[in-house]
Amino acid sequence: MRFTNSKILLTGGHGFLGQKVYQELLKNGAKAKNISRPGSKELDLRLPANCAKAVKGKDLVIHLAANVGGIGYNREHPGRLFYENAIMGIQLIEEARKVGVKKFVQVGTVCAYPKFPPHIPFKEDDIWMGYPEETNAPYGLAKKMLLAQLQAYRQEYGFNGIYVLPTNLYGPGDNFNPNSSHVIPALIKKFVDAVKHHQKQVTVWGTGKPSREFLYVEDAARGIVMAALRYEKGEPVNLGSHFEISIKNLASLIARLTGFKGKIVWDKTKPDGQPRRKLDVSRAKKEFGFASKINFKAGLKNTIDWYIKIINN
Repeated sequence: MRFTNSKILLTGGHGFLGQKVYQELLKNGAKAKNISRPGSKELDLRLPANCAKAVKGKDLVIHLAANVGGIGYNREHPGRLFYENAIMGIQLIEEARKVGVKKFVQVGTVCAYPKFPPHIPFKEDDIWMGYPEETNAPYGLAKKMLLAQLQAYRQEYGFNGIYVLPTNLYGPGDNFNPNSSHVIPALIKKFVDAVKHHQKQVTVWGTGKPSREFLYVEDAARGIVMAALRYEKGEPVNLGSHFEISIKNLASLIARLTGFKGKIVWDKTKPDGQPRRKLDVSRAKKEFGFASKINFKAGLKNTIDWYIKIINN
């Protein structure tokens, strides 16, 4: 697919990932005047009429818009997370099919994978081999239903829908709200606040034993746009970084980078989430040449520096 004269709908285009995807589209020949990225207040995609309005006249849809958060947010709002993420995607895909959109890119989630997949790193073919980790299962299942929908639509209607699965994202511009943030921004905020207020200890959820793979937001955006350009198959495709770190080591690294010298206390009454997350990224490399570029420590430092600059301005 070429972007030069394509009319593009980028949902969630003003969000953390969406802003980076927008920039990548421009780098790859898309024209700003041809990219629509309505805000959620302008166009509520929970309403089918708005979905129909959004896709009208579009050649490409990249669906990033989602209601998403960390473990605590998932525990508090499982029903809302299931409904809103499922209904937005289901309606948008259906309306895109009806008006003849040439390509639909659905951005999924690593939360769709089973809690205990048969292979680590996770292989795309294992996505149906078990129930997701309980704390984020409603969100993960909602997004996984969109994979089933796209594959069904490809089979029945010849609809060109692809599904990419990024691992946990991080980077400048992330959500640092303690009520809904993911692990990296949550930890950065805790340690930066502790340094600022001269606290001697920081409490972190869980045991620290689980491990995670993280992908810098600019790498993720590049992978999504590469897939939009070059990937034409119905099988899901992982986007990851090859890098894995335990939550315990992550907390220690963020403590060092923020200058925190106190004690880290683990609150074992809080959930750990999935024991391990790491993706097999060979399909993305083979199909459209994607590989991450940003070193984790450098990306983490960029994120910390950005956050400190923001709160000091």
